[in-house]
Amino acid sequence: MTKILEKLNTTILASAVLALIALLAFNVKMLGLQTYWAGFFIFLHVLFGITWIGLLYYFNLVQIPTMPKIPAELKPAIGKYIAPEALFWFRWGAAFTVLTGLIVFFLYTMPGTTIASPIVWGMLLGLIMAFNVWFIIWPNQKRALGIVAADDATKAKSARTAMLTSRINTVLSLPMLYCMVLQRFT
Repeated sequence: MTKILEKLNTTILASAVLALIALLAFNVKMLGLQTYWAGFFIFLHVLFGITWIGLLYYFNLVQIPTMPKIPAELKPAIGKYIAPEALFWFRWGAAFTVLTGLIVFFLYTMPGTTIASPIVWGMLLGLIMAFNVWFIIWPNQKRALGIVAADDATKAKSARTAMLTSRINTVLSLPMLYCMVLQRFT
């Protein structure tokens, strides 16, 4: 067992295999085609959402508050290695959360179903947040981290814009999550 857990790839593979077993255990005949696929895409939506919002909280609760405490000589490691990797998972988590969320929405809104308002509000907040990730946070982070060339003043301004937009997403995250959860009861 320790051999599996020592490497991240084998750990993730073991988790995926167990999820596949669960997927096969609850088959289409048992649940019905629409319910089966809706459940599958809800699972993916939640998985990608955890990745996205987990990293949003990491940035806002851990990285941003800790950066002033890090010695100057260690900060380049954060900007060169940790932040770009975290931002990769952050923005693609957002993209796949939106994609799977739209799939779930369309599976649930087939003819004869009704749309509850919490899901519409949750989707709207999620779409605003995803827009912020791709079109405000990421372009500004590229400048702030030196991934694209920028002078020091532009880097500082970009870092602040990315941080404030990330804080907007943090503000929107709780009502968005609440609307998503509330949807299950409407």
